[in-house]
Amino acid sequence: MSWSVSFFVNSALLGVGLAMDAFSVSIVNGIREPDMPRLRMCGIAGVYAFFQFLMPVIGWVCVHTLVSYFEVLTKYVPWIALALLMVIGINMLVEGLKGGDQANDDAAAKTLTIWMLLMQGIATSIDALSVGFTIAEYDIRHALTAALIIAGETFVICIVGLLFGRRIGVRLADKSEIVGGVILIGIGVEIFIKGVFFG
Repeated sequence: MSWSVSFFVNSALLGVGLAMDAFSVSIVNGIREPDMPRLRMCGIAGVYAFFQFLMPVIGWVCVHTLVSYFEVLTKYVPWIALALLMVIGINMLVEGLKGGDQANDDAAAKTLTIWMLLMQGIATSIDALSVGFTIAEYDIRHALTAALIIAGETFVICIVGLLFGRRIGVRLADKSEIVGGVILIGIGVEIFIKGVFFG
């Protein structure tokens, strides 16, 4: 396969499409932590970018090695994404509805933990496994390059999402947990419906 303009354009368009769920979740994280420092923003966006790189590569490897097993696995992708985002979203809703005067507890609840971040990263990128079918004809160099383009775009798009979310978060104040929880549940349902009924 040649290094054509269409290859880079297709990879870029694929990256934008795949990054939209991570963008939405980034907005939620920005809403939850309106005072998030830039280094932390880069770390969060980096985690999403890593998973958006990893999943297409895993999908490509599976297509070239375990095709029959991979086809079975892709049926469960919407269910996994829905379950992960529902768990995080419902937890945020519960914390937001509790309210109360416990400022320290509220601050702790709004902090994005490593575990939550990893769950978000997997949930928002797991549909990229199916990209393995899309790039199945690529050799390993083209597959890795496409995955790197997707990851780079995801990083930039997620930074934009975090910045946008921070701005909204300042205005929402104590309602940020509820809004964030509803958005995450909505994203999970959207991934599920898209994967099950239109996949």
